[in-house]
Formats: sequence, C-alpha cells, structure tokens
Amino acid sequence: MTAGRVDLTTRIGRLTLSNPVMTASGTFAFGREFAELYDLSLLGAIVVKGTSLEPRRGNPPPRIFETASGMLNAIGLQNDGVRSFLDEKLPFLRQFDTRVIVNIVGNRAGEYAELARILHDAQGVDALEINISCPNVEHGHAEFAGDPSATFTVVDAVRKATSKPILPKLSPNVTDIRVFARACEEAGADAVSLINTLVGTAIDIRTRRFRLANVTGGLSGPCIKPVALRMVYQTAQAVRIPVVGIGGIVTAEDAVEFLLAGATAVQVGTGNFVNPMAAPEIVEGIKGYLAERGLNSPSDIIGKVEKAI
Repeated sequence: MTAGRVDLTTRIGRLTLSNPVMTASGTFAFGREFAELYDLSLLGAIVVKGTSLEPRRGNPPPRIFETASGMLNAIGLQNDGVRSFLDEKLPFLRQFDTRVIVNIVGNRAGEYAELARILHDAQGVDALEINISCPNVEHGHAEFAGDPSATFTVVDAVRKATSKPILPKLSPNVTDIRVFARACEEAGADAVSLINTLVGTAIDIRTRRFRLANVTGGLSGPCIKPVALRMVYQTAQAVRIPVVGIGGIVTAEDAVEFLLAGATAVQVGTGNFVNPMAAPEIVEGIKGYLAERGLNSPSDIIGKVEKAI
C-alpha cells in the first residue's frame, strides 16, 4: 500500500483529528513561532500553553535545566490569562486547518468551571485539556491530580460548564494512575491525557545550590518514556474512553509504541525543543509505518501490542 492511501483520521470521543499527532501544552506556546517553519495544518491538534483566568507571572529564574535525556522545568504556568488568549492568540490559530485544544489551569474547581464557560462559546476552540496538576487552595494546596475525589470534582465541574470535549491531563506522581483515570471517566471526561511530568530536581555541586529556584521541577523528555508507556498501557486497559499518550515522544517509532500500547493519539512535547520539525515528521513516519504493513488507519494498531515470547 502507498502512503497516500493511508487515512490518518483519528477520533477521540466526539473530537475528530486529521491525524493522531498533537503538540503538548507548554512546549509549543501558541504556535506562532513554529508557523514560521511549517504549516500548522499538518498537525492533528495544537494544545496551547496552560491558560488561567487571570495572568500569572510564573516562578523566578532559574527555571529550566537540561538533564540526561530530558529537561527539568519549573515555569510556574506563566501566561497572560484567558482574555489575552481569546483576543490575541486565538485569531492567529483560526487560520489553520487543525484542532485547537486549550489547556486550562486553576486553583479551585470553580476557576476551571469559569474558564470552561468562557471558552465554551469561543469559535475555534475545539476541546479543553484540564491540567489538574495544580494546587487546590481549598484543600491545603494539595494537587487535584493527587486525590481521586478532587480529580472527580474538578472534572465534574468542567463537564457541567461546557459540552465541548474535555481531556483531563493526569499526573504520574501517584500510586495508581488507573484510579484517577476511572474518576475522570465517571465524571464525564471524553478522554484522558497522560502523562504529565515527573517531579525531579538537580543540584550544582560546585555552588552547592539547587539548579532551579523552585527546588523541584517537572521532568520530561525521552528519559520518562518507559514510565509513560507503561502508564498508558495500564490506563488503556482500565477505562473505556480514549487515552492520549504523552512522554518522551521524539520519533515516529516512539509514537507507534504508544499507539500499540493503547493510545488513540499522542502529544509531542520536549521533542519540539530538540527538533522543531518533530511533530510533522512523526505524522509522516506513522503514515509510512502503516503503509509498509498494508494497514489503512492508526486504528489498525491501537492496543495491538503482544506479550514477548
């Protein structure tokens, strides 16, 4: 089969993508810089930088440090707020034939719900990704992502505020990620995205100081791929809703591994910093992989991993 006959159309619940490759929130800004390199319409979806009700200044520097096969970041969800996104960023994204997914962040369930209500009527916003790895100020600043009941509460609040597809983004910093995925499914999520970053740190032995002003940061990149792949596989077995795989995806081979593990689609994150052309190259790589094997669609390989002999 030729690559031209492969149909990469991907459905995540009620959301239809031209292909299963998205860019991960926080690694692609709002697309403007990458649009200088290639047509953003080549992507299945763009997941924009985390967006809050009001502007956030983020954490003080230093807040990024490169590690072996990855990076630590403690940006602190710096952004200009939802009104700036709607007025200044969204109009630019509307010119491309790709889905726009807004990653929303908040400190209270009510903030997430208010964001969902504001974005509900926005033309060009196709879905919401709920970043639940944020402190819940109403319950001792513990992360929503660390408590299944809190996870349910925030997803349920967003579900009641909008009919747009919603995809909670799950944290790997838990005992059993499947419990949280089930809570999201029960609360009405259309899919789940996983994984978010692992918590890590680094120290400069010459100065005896932490590398990050925040002490800890989110670890991402190829170094977390085995962990992400395992969690995607486990989650896909535990829920009926689609799973979006994230974590260390740099090549088409990486993406195919996640599809075989049970992911319906994937997100490219840190790989965008290493190779700005990574996402469109992965789209073509998936198409070539399927064509070489006489397969018609990504759905032909989703969850088709087999045990080692």
